[in-house]
Amino acid sequence: MTQDEAVVGESGNRAEDEPGSGVMIAFGRQLKLLRLRSGLDRAEFGKLVGYAAQSVASFEQGRRIPQPVFIDKADEVLDAGGLLKVLKEEVARAQYPAFFRDAARLETEALELLLFAVSAVPGLLQTEDYMRALLRMRRPLLDEDTIERRVSARLARQEIFNRWPAPLMSFVIEEQVLRKPFGGSSVLRGVLEHLLLVGQKRNVEIQAMPIAHEDNAGVDGPFTLITRKSGEQVAYVEVQGRSILMTDRDEVRSVAARYGIIRSQALTPRESLGFIEKLLGDL
Repeated sequence: MTQDEAVVGESGNRAEDEPGSGVMIAFGRQLKLLRLRSGLDRAEFGKLVGYAAQSVASFEQGRRIPQPVFIDKADEVLDAGGLLKVLKEEVARAQYPAFFRDAARLETEALELLLFAVSAVPGLLQTEDYMRALLRMRRPLLDEDTIERRVSARLARQEIFNRWPAPLMSFVIEEQVLRKPFGGSSVLRGVLEHLLLVGQKRNVEIQAMPIAHEDNAGVDGPFTLITRKSGEQVAYVEVQGRSILMTDRDEVRSVAARYGIIRSQALTPRESLGFIEKLLGDL
């Protein structure tokens, strides 16, 4: 994808982002046909795969996105011969808003991930309560099913911290982000405590950019740099539900150089953890 091929995403509840659209409807119909072919009602099938009949109904109606383990088990129980498993990757992509799907795919194969945040704690570092608080602030409003789907998707993304070999990850976060009480002071406390825990991982560096610092090369806004297994580096920019993946080498090199400057201007990782601890003490 070139820089000009913008991945346009949500501006509220757009049809392509709804849980019951596209690939989810196709998967749900296929699941139901295979279940009926096997002569099982939802309760019987649910017992065999370890899910309630209500959950099976949600999967078949495209209102809820099944986890990979369910798809594998359902394929085996229904003797589907891989008909369900072949859709697993597309189903996984469907859990994300349309504008983020390409970035989510790249994230799963990243050797290195560098991120500059200016408005909210990055999704990879968010707690479950913080996620819900942010999603409930969206305008136009998101329905509860969509919110829960997005929360599940963000939590699934955090499996990146359990990968081996572990990708190198660097986050520079503006001080105002660390002070915003989205969802209330208890939610803020929870996410700051989480940052302290994640920041102790050997492959993760979290840096704070104090408001008081006069120099800040990040005035153009947030971005993410992802280095793929091939060695290729891409830049991801997102604003107002629209996103751009940049692959042009000169432009990506420019963004990478900017990130290097931003890191040098921010507090060191050790200083940043102390800074976060101080913020916690002030709550």
